[in-house]
Amino acid sequence: MSESLKPVAARPVTPLGLVVQKLEAILQLAEQSNPANPLMAPLQELHALAAGIDPYLEQCTTPDSPALTALVQQTVTEDWSQHFSNGATVRQLEQEMLSGHLEGQTLKLFVHMTQAKRILEIGMFTGYSALAMAEALPDDGYLVACEVDRYVADFARSCFDRSPHGHKIKVEVAPALETLHGLAATGVTFDLVFIDADKQEYGEYFKLLLEGELLAPNGVMCVDNTLLQGQPYLPYEQRTANGEAIAQFNRAVADDPRVEQVLLPVRDGLTIIRRK
Repeated sequence: MSESLKPVAARPVTPLGLVVQKLEAILQLAEQSNPANPLMAPLQELHALAAGIDPYLEQCTTPDSPALTALVQQTVTEDWSQHFSNGATVRQLEQEMLSGHLEGQTLKLFVHMTQAKRILEIGMFTGYSALAMAEALPDDGYLVACEVDRYVADFARSCFDRSPHGHKIKVEVAPALETLHGLAATGVTFDLVFIDADKQEYGEYFKLLLEGELLAPNGVMCVDNTLLQGQPYLPYEQRTANGEAIAQFNRAVADDPRVEQVLLPVRDGLTIIRRK
């Protein structure tokens, strides 16, 4: 593999990943200062306990299809340093925006379990989660994916074209709220909605999905990044603007009498919401 195609190591972006990183740093300092420190053994045990979770979950989860594997490989070898999102908030695109294997297979199982036929994805990036869910859709099912950035939309389409399930996905390139208002005007409803877009607009997505009747009466929302590196439950001064937005979103959902929900510690947090 050439230097330009070597995958760039992903930085930790989940609460568990950050814990493991900090434990490794503490262990390194402890080993340098006093290897005989009686705290070394419990620190090593704690690190092994935390560092082993994600690899073990990967081993025990159904492997990706060849098309999903190829999409991941293409995503991690792309030089994202040259690309910036052209949404309302300009930001650096990065491979960490990719939904992980565990989350992708979780969403795929949700499609099977709910027998969804119409799926809405708000925030697509390179299409991993969209394709994972499309693989579980029946032949007459479809998925509408909202993506604000044309470069990644075209990137994803090229991956979908190499999958036998890619034809089930329709990509809408525009700000997500604009696309949602357009869909609401048509009267279409969705059995399952996956939200993974601008964190500061999560509240607006949630409101429009319910009040615009985009979520079918028995539909389910899956919302990504609701633990956001632990920021929502850390002290306020340790939160970024996105961390505060997620904290407010989580509280609003928990206080909303129209829904019931559970926040799962999958990757960076995945909240499952059902309208009562």
